[in-house]
Amino acid sequence: MTISRDYKNVGILAACQALFMSGLSMQIILSGLVGAAIAEDKALATLPISAVVIASTLSTIPASLLMKRIGRRAGFIVGNLFGLVGASIASYALYNSSFGLFCFGMFVFGVNAGFSSYFRFAAADVAPVHFKSRAISWVISGGIAAALLGPELAKRSHDLVDGTPFLGSYAAMAGLTIIGMVLLTFLDIPLPNEEERLQSGRPLATIALQPALIVAVLVGMIGYGTMNLLMTATPLAMVGHGFHIGDATFVIQWHMVAMFAPAFFTGILIQRIGVVRVLLGGTVMLGAAVAFALSGTGIIHYWLALFALGLGWNFTYVGASTLLTETYAPAERGKVQALNDFMVFGTVALASLTSGTILYFLNWNAVNLAAIGPIGVALIAALWLRLKRRAEQTA
Repeated sequence: MTISRDYKNVGILAACQALFMSGLSMQIILSGLVGAAIAEDKALATLPISAVVIASTLSTIPASLLMKRIGRRAGFIVGNLFGLVGASIASYALYNSSFGLFCFGMFVFGVNAGFSSYFRFAAADVAPVHFKSRAISWVISGGIAAALLGPELAKRSHDLVDGTPFLGSYAAMAGLTIIGMVLLTFLDIPLPNEEERLQSGRPLATIALQPALIVAVLVGMIGYGTMNLLMTATPLAMVGHGFHIGDATFVIQWHMVAMFAPAFFTGILIQRIGVVRVLLGGTVMLGAAVAFALSGTGIIHYWLALFALGLGWNFTYVGASTLLTETYAPAERGKVQALNDFMVFGTVALASLTSGTILYFLNWNAVNLAAIGPIGVALIAALWLRLKRRAEQTA
């Protein structure tokens, strides 16, 4: 594979990442508000976004195994078809004010998230070793466009249809999936060869005992889970503290800038200082996010907390994804990536469900306090791997 082909694939996957994350950011901003508007039990307001995350978790393993057989391009197009159907169901549910059907639509949409989570690995799997961390990082950087496009679409489309709030936004999400399918037809990734399709490599239990894999999965779970725990609750907490939807959009927008803008250099940083140091930096930033959130409820506190949260997510997610690629052979990538994303998005689903419940029955501070323990575990895990590798080098 030539470098020019690598850059082409990275560009297409980054654009698809931008489109997918734009739709996801719209859901983050709006789905809790939709739930609060049409759900009879307001404690279930965050259930729609939780449905997305649950579906993405359940579909990660089937998506990975399917793409091992039919290839990345066909698999990603299948995922976008689920996204289109899900957004269409959600739009119809809004027209009929049906909360149950809306949640079902979001669940179907979430299957697309299960497929789209592999964008970063699709770029890395076919890239030269020296280009892997940058390929992962640059694909994720596509989210910077989503930081601008998603909140702006949410703001401009949520009242587009008279008499049916938010319908225009979910129709726009359907449009994003169609554009993604068109782009994916230009993706140039070879189909899996016969060995990759038929061979499975070492037993998964053997692979999973590697220290690098344990830390990659654990930090990935905690980094993404913490980010989702705080981010899901933020729009509802801000509205509850008297802020307008535009203020929540502003904070989420800058949060997404912090999530994705560093990806332009995170891969290079990993090459220069090492992946474990990047993971350590990410856990420290997650801790800083909690500290800012607990220091007050002014808009500056929300902004600082969500900005630091985005930086922490970027370093832990890109770092954990890069570390994971060191742990498997080509024939093993399907099951290892499936295990990783199932664990990561399972944690995200749990965090999403927990977030709204804690906020409703307790308060915003309780949501943040719940993150302190897991962040400490991630920090200790990264430190353990750093000390272990240093001891091995000395030996």
